[in-house]
Amino acid sequence: MDNTNKIVAGSLLIAQPFTMDNYFKRSVVAICEHRVDGSIGFILNKTVDMNITDLIGDFPEFESEVGFGGPVATDTIHYIHNVGEILDESIEIARGVYWGGDFEKLKFLISSKLILPHNIRFFVGYSGWGESQLEEELETGSWVVDQLHANYAFKDSEQDLWQKVLHNKGERYTVIAQMDEFQSMN
Repeated sequence: MDNTNKIVAGSLLIAQPFTMDNYFKRSVVAICEHRVDGSIGFILNKTVDMNITDLIGDFPEFESEVGFGGPVATDTIHYIHNVGEILDESIEIARGVYWGGDFEKLKFLISSKLILPHNIRFFVGYSGWGESQLEEELETGSWVVDQLHANYAFKDSEQDLWQKVLHNKGERYTVIAQMDEFQSMN
């Protein structure tokens, strides 16, 4: 495996254009944890038609869409944010991108308007891979690997994220980014 396929926390996985898996078709996944026994990440460009306050009863009033993090444990809520310096127990996964943190303090910071919707992304479920599973998918060419940038997580449009990430990667990926999603394969 060459350096372009080395996965670490803060890696970005971009689905190849003809991936047929409904969960991962044209998805962009932020890897938050990669260990020998498996990997955890969140799909950045798929949303569910819900607000975080629809899912958590005692949550402060907060207008924030919820993303579909992946098909594993869809009865759980996760979050990434850019306020790790004020949210205790956050784990930095990339420059300006943090995962998790003290949930009670999160609610306090939101109530105090110290965390605003543009600072945080919530997800239902996560994307998970068992031991060696992600490496096998990389070897078969299922994913393109890049680095997670805070703009991909918090500023760029989810709708165009797959194309934008590939375009920014340059070279042959610019051509792939222009492929029509519904292109005939005949």
